[in-house]
Amino acid sequence: MYYPSAEAWHKDTAKRVLLFGMSGLGKTYLSNMLRDQAGWFHYSIDYRIGTRYMGEFIADNFKREAMKVPLLRELLMTDSVYIASNITFENLAPLSTYLGKPGNPDLGGVAFADYCARQAQHCDAEKAALLDTERFIKRAVDLYGYSNFICDSGGSICEVVDADDPTDPILTALSRNLLLVWIEGSDAHRAALIKRFDRAPKPMYYQPEFLLQVWQDYLAEQSLTETQVNPDAFLRYGYARLLDHRQPRYAAMAKWGVSITADEVAQVKTPDDFTALIATAIDRKTDESAATLT
Repeated sequence: MYYPSAEAWHKDTAKRVLLFGMSGLGKTYLSNMLRDQAGWFHYSIDYRIGTRYMGEFIADNFKREAMKVPLLRELLMTDSVYIASNITFENLAPLSTYLGKPGNPDLGGVAFADYCARQAQHCDAEKAALLDTERFIKRAVDLYGYSNFICDSGGSICEVVDADDPTDPILTALSRNLLLVWIEGSDAHRAALIKRFDRAPKPMYYQPEFLLQVWQDYLAEQSLTETQVNPDAFLRYGYARLLDHRQPRYAAMAKWGVSITADEVAQVKTPDDFTALIATAIDRKTDESAATLT
């Protein structure tokens, strides 16, 4: 663990933290608050994925759709218009739109094979963006003069690492440079996330074997062919299973760092509150470790 004690955390004038957990539990809220109120460098994994590693895929997808419109096709072929993604920390819609949803093309779905190919692109991009973290820590100091660093990871981080492998290259690199902090939700948070997702299903990254199983189960249970699938209905079907699939993976990752709860995050209003909460989490981890040894 990057900080061996709460005292070491408090004394460090160059604090480094990576937040992980399901989307909607407070990762971006804390990251924005620390950036805006205390001048922390905010490194967003999803933003890095959407700009550095998948920006060309995203822009090409826009162009592919534009080429279907005669006027836009003519303008594109003569370099008269420029099409690009306007992705931001607060608006990651271009990345989600590119990932897409499998199913009926008349309902906005993409072929399952194409969907899986985009998922594989996202997996490679997420691994690369996570491994870029160390460089951005150094860049934040050397280029911009930031001492404190917060990494806002994507909800799918647990799908691209093996927390049970003590030599996992990504977790080894991250834990060498930051304190990993899991924001853990309760059953009530799980229900709230499902309800929110039902209102507006959004594309997500799935571990390949898990995705294939959920897809096959859905087709069998609904007696549908691939092109008959309502894309949003499939995403709703898989979301609760995705939450349950990720929970033990997050818990295993927490062994590499500390845990805080979403309820505790909801009480954080200032950077000082955050500092105190992380100190409490480190103390809890220290006490748990001591109890295990005895």
